[in-house]
Amino acid sequence: MWILTRYAFWVPARTFRRAAAQQIPAARRVVSSWQKEKVERMKYVVVTGGVVSGLGKGVTASSIGVVLKACGLRVTSIKIDPYLNTDAGTMSPFEHGEVFVLDDGGEVDLDLGNYERFLDVTLTKDNNITTGKIYQSVLEKERKGDYLGKTVQVVPHITDAIKDWIESVSLVPVDGEEGPADVCVIELGGTVGDIESMPFIEALRQLYFSVGQDNFCLIHVSLIPVLGVVGEQKTKPTQHSVRELRALGLIPHFLACRSAQPLLENAKQKLSQFCHVPVANILNIHDVPNIWHIPLLLQNQSAHDAILKQLDLLSVARHVDLQEWTRRAETSDNITKSVSIAMVGKYVGLTDSYLSVVKALMHACIACSLKPSIDWIAASDLEDDSAKLNPEAHAAAWKTLRGATCVLVPGGFGDRGVKGMMLAARYARENSVPYLGICLGMQISVIEFARSVLHLEKANSEEFDPQTPERVVIFMPEGSKTHMGSTMRLGSRRTLFQTPDCITAKLYNNSEYVDERHRHRYEVNPEIVGSLEEAGLKFVGRDESGKRMEILELPDHPFYIGVQFHPEFKSRPGRPSAPFLGLVLAATGQLEAYVKRQQNGSVYAIHQQ
Repeated sequence: MWILTRYAFWVPARTFRRAAAQQIPAARRVVSSWQKEKVERMKYVVVTGGVVSGLGKGVTASSIGVVLKACGLRVTSIKIDPYLNTDAGTMSPFEHGEVFVLDDGGEVDLDLGNYERFLDVTLTKDNNITTGKIYQSVLEKERKGDYLGKTVQVVPHITDAIKDWIESVSLVPVDGEEGPADVCVIELGGTVGDIESMPFIEALRQLYFSVGQDNFCLIHVSLIPVLGVVGEQKTKPTQHSVRELRALGLIPHFLACRSAQPLLENAKQKLSQFCHVPVANILNIHDVPNIWHIPLLLQNQSAHDAILKQLDLLSVARHVDLQEWTRRAETSDNITKSVSIAMVGKYVGLTDSYLSVVKALMHACIACSLKPSIDWIAASDLEDDSAKLNPEAHAAAWKTLRGATCVLVPGGFGDRGVKGMMLAARYARENSVPYLGICLGMQISVIEFARSVLHLEKANSEEFDPQTPERVVIFMPEGSKTHMGSTMRLGSRRTLFQTPDCITAKLYNNSEYVDERHRHRYEVNPEIVGSLEEAGLKFVGRDESGKRMEILELPDHPFYIGVQFHPEFKSRPGRPSAPFLGLVLAATGQLEAYVKRQQNGSVYAIHQQ
């Protein structure tokens, strides 16, 4: 008996059941001759890091995928996070940066956002491997007796589970086409030498041995610091990092050296001599004006040719074509005018907490030939208590807010800074300043409107005051109050526009609906919607049941929009997210002309500033 899986692969029923029992995608084992050939030909590019964390392994891995894709190859990617958490969903933004949400509801590492934006693919939660996921799958199998009484150990059982997961997920298409990709780029989080990374390094060593040299390429990202007034580029940290990697059984084919300035020739020679890597395979990723230059740096160093040679793909690859990337990078460099955006949030101390929001603003601004000038405002600094405790910070925050051309309140959890966000929303509403509220930012605008316009002084969210008598925002009925992980409304959900005349529908190309990604456990109370709409706040987008409020607008305002979903997660270079584009257009006085031309069905070239 054969089963057609959701990945469009024909799989024997026995194989499907075994894969399901192992809790890995059913696409792993396919016995047709064509599929066996594809499994044997799957090419792996593994990116590891050394010396220090935060070197930009994710951007490097994404850029490698870009240059390979520009050579005509299909690329997928996997991020390995060695932490014990099952996923990133319960992590604080201060601890790990933003939580990136996928279409299937996966709460994953922010590097998967880089992969999606750079490669223009749609990944799944299985593309993010964590120690927690691996151990959970192995322990569940042990409880079922699948190991037939054997002692369960890190080697071979954990390492086998890692290899199985990698080989399985690499076969799943993520670019909308049928069949597996040609190359799978794998990023191993952390740095070489971390205790929690050891099982993954061993699994990758075994994978290297099993797939063969022509199907495996290891790229080690390391730091080349400059110490002292002499300004000499030091290679010793990288030498030690490579030595440790080799001691663990992995020999790098390439070094990707991070440095402030271009790598000097004598430094390359020294690295080649002591790390046993050819000079031609020592890549330099020095500081650049924007990250869109990284694929161009790799291209200029012929990294694609060297990687294709290592993977025996020169005969099937085409000439690299990065013209679009070149135009994008040069356009960004040459823009001189900017737009001031007040970002009023809870986690402004770590900008990675809002990485996708920043990228979405960048995409929208560049589409308008502008640079985003983001003014970070800690929401708590706007509050009255701050005026007493820290008057200088309070005055500076309000000065920044009043000097911005538009206001954005992003998502978040907890009651810290909520009063400041409401003050920012009220300021934007009363002073006709373009406003965009995302998730919590939408709920904040509803609470503020209820208090200021409906005069419900105790209007609040159950998240901030569970006993409030005037529940404007309520806990979702299907949510869990005892478990935090994966219990929110997650992933891609459909929003239906209630009228074609609203600004948001026009920004979404006059669509009847839109599919965007969600991550929330509180929503606008449907019982108060009637009163809010009578007072002028319109809910122009709702879910398919009509009971969940997804988009609000203030019709008499130049641009006052709140969305329950997170549009930033689907923004792409060259295809900016509609709400973010609307915010920038409104801030620069171009929104009305843009909407009129959209209504007429004509192509509108956004004014080049």
